[in-house]
Amino acid sequence: MKQKIILLLLFFPILAYSQTDSLSMDLAALAKMDSIEQSLKYQHGTVQLGDGFASLVVPEGYKFLDAAQSTYVLTNLWGNPPSDVLGLLFPENISPLSENFTYAVEISYSEEGFIKDKDAKKIKYDELLEQMQKESLEANPDRVKAGYEPVELVGWASTPFYDESSKKLHWAKELKFGEAEMNTLNYNIRILGRKGYLNLNAIGDITVLPEVKKDISKILTSVNFNKGYTYEEFNPKLDKVAAYGIGGLIAGKVLAKVGLFAVFLKFWKIIALAVIGGFAAFRKKIFKKEE
Repeated sequence: MKQKIILLLLFFPILAYSQTDSLSMDLAALAKMDSIEQSLKYQHGTVQLGDGFASLVVPEGYKFLDAAQSTYVLTNLWGNPPSDVLGLLFPENISPLSENFTYAVEISYSEEGFIKDKDAKKIKYDELLEQMQKESLEANPDRVKAGYEPVELVGWASTPFYDESSKKLHWAKELKFGEAEMNTLNYNIRILGRKGYLNLNAIGDITVLPEVKKDISKILTSVNFNKGYTYEEFNPKLDKVAAYGIGGLIAGKVLAKVGLFAVFLKFWKIIALAVIGGFAAFRKKIFKKEE
């Protein structure tokens, strides 16, 4: 407890109107943070996602937050714009407000149609990367105008790999936001289904790449579509076909939410106090909403 108080005092000298007032506010902050963390109910074992179109067997060493609690974490605690999320996976020893936060895996679903995978073997990933890097730079003026940091796609942190038998795709990008000293890891997993795909994104500092890669196999095998929604059950007479293939799926635009998550990694203590209300104005300055 004493160590946390010292950390908060170091990070928030603005709170030190007096030693007594500062200590009182820091204790209130810690109490609020502890209350939030204790209120979160994690799940293990087999979990049904959405309205039952997919299942998650929570991997060993991880814990799962359901959709409602994940929405609270992503929007209220971390300042992201509202989005449809199925849940969040955390390493067992990590929570949304942990001092030692490393990464979390967001799970969502996109019903954009059946994605044909015929192009998977023809993709030249070096050329695709160059195209994505160019598009990222071209988008920066709009990002800056909207109040976000510019982002540079440094390169592949893990080259795209598509498993044709399981219909699972994964790759990782290394991103640099603004003048940040530490680059950001964005590890992407896509699981193809009959009407769309499951979207798993692990985001953290680039230093957690070895840890994520170590667990990527069990994360990949933990999530699957249920009967009636699998890729093999596609019906061309009933189901829509997506306007893009595997290449288009990989080359998707860098989401604003990834940028906000990266900001969270740098400013989680400020966000923690913002939950109490003491830093509402500063929080608003950091997390400008997308127009």
